[in-house]
Amino acid sequence: MSFPDVRPRRLRRTAALRRLVEETRVAPAELVLPLFLKEGLAEPRAISSLPGVVQHSRESLRKAAHEAVRAGVGGLMLFGVPDNANKDETGSAGLDPDGILNVGIRDLIAEVGDSTVVMSDLCLDEFTSHGHCGVLAADGSVDNDATLAVYAEMAVAQAAAGAHMVGPSGMMDGQIGVIRKALDQAGYQDVSVLAYAAKFAGAFYGPFREAVESTLQGDRRQYQQDPPNLREALREVDLDVAEGADIVMVKPALPYLDVIAAVRDRVDIPVAAYQVSGEYAMVEAAAANGWIDRERVILESLTSIKRAGAQITLTYWATEAAQLLRDRY
Repeated sequence: MSFPDVRPRRLRRTAALRRLVEETRVAPAELVLPLFLKEGLAEPRAISSLPGVVQHSRESLRKAAHEAVRAGVGGLMLFGVPDNANKDETGSAGLDPDGILNVGIRDLIAEVGDSTVVMSDLCLDEFTSHGHCGVLAADGSVDNDATLAVYAEMAVAQAAAGAHMVGPSGMMDGQIGVIRKALDQAGYQDVSVLAYAAKFAGAFYGPFREAVESTLQGDRRQYQQDPPNLREALREVDLDVAEGADIVMVKPALPYLDVIAAVRDRVDIPVAAYQVSGEYAMVEAAAANGWIDRERVILESLTSIKRAGAQITLTYWATEAAQLLRDRY
């Protein structure tokens, strides 16, 4: 058979050749590890739907942070899980300087300093008795503008605790502008804002709800984005960039690779993606049944998110993946 002697397979013949021509390469410094700090724990507590992930005690949080930094992980995203007795209608424990989230931020800064980026979740859902991301109006809906006032206070409290970056995740209209203004007016011009710009009201968050002991009543579809809508996601991104976001994020990641790619083409600031709890749990469940090669799937999934355009990925595998990548290269 006669054909041009073009053989792309030449560059796939050995592992060394494949490494040499890799077009997309994930680096440990691009990974961010989400961490859950539970109030009152003396020992870490397993999360049944997230095998290998725990609710941390203050001591185990510091150890996990140190391990992540040693592996080269680029950032830590902290979620506080208060005791149910400290939840109320307005999420006031999220503003308390001695509340579990702000205590955890101080612990992380004391442990790792500037050797990684300490990020804090800026949302009320963990702290409200109703489990929504904001304060409620009389009719039971989330009051957008009343919530913004609380977010502004929360941002300043987290900055005062030492956070390098705050992550507003509630999808309130105008949240980035209000938070940026509050930080600047309080003297925290150098604290960055990671905007959950395109956060979809999808079905992949179930295990996270266990991790933060969510008390959610109803759902969040009135304020998080509708999964079918790409143009709406881009509009949200445009608004957050205009309001001063330093980084924009798409959440979840794997079901929304097309959104990540479209956002990357749209903006000239860093793009992040959150590989959420449901994505993690599905891989772990399939691996536990022997249906997939767990480590290969972890790295392949992270590569696909990077290839789509995310420069930063939040993933519960961050520390393990960083070690796998270091061994690989």
